[in-house]
Amino acid sequence: MIMSKSDNSKSLNLKDIKSAEDTSENTGVEVFQTLVIEDVKYKTRLTKKFLNRKPYEPVDPKKVLAFIPGTIKKIYAVKGKKVKAGDKLIDLEAMKMLNSIFADENRTIAEVYIKEGDLVSKNHVLMLYK
Repeated sequence: MIMSKSDNSKSLNLKDIKSAEDTSENTGVEVFQTLVIEDVKYKTRLTKKFLNRKPYEPVDPKKVLAFIPGTIKKIYAVKGKKVKAGDKLIDLEAMKMLNSIFADENRTIAEVYIKEGDLVSKNHVLMLYK
């Protein structure tokens, strides 16, 4: 069966959508916002979870972060030491496995915030590069 397009169908008219100055409106609990995707405007409702989300923060290349919670077993770098790419900085034990953290570039250690035996959580700052 072939279906034909109905003549009385309504296409998206950009004049019906609010201008860029009125991108959001608050009606009771629901919040409506106009999104522009590939030059097409869409009116959408945003959830409370989405509105209260944590904003994106780019990764700081000067920080060495713990990628998993664990215990610091050994520290190979000290403050002021110049490290080369691939040098071992820290041994981190997590879930009965020893994880090594290596330098990604040639840098100088500005500060060491941990000591052997410390328990660290995920994204804890371990070291800082200059």
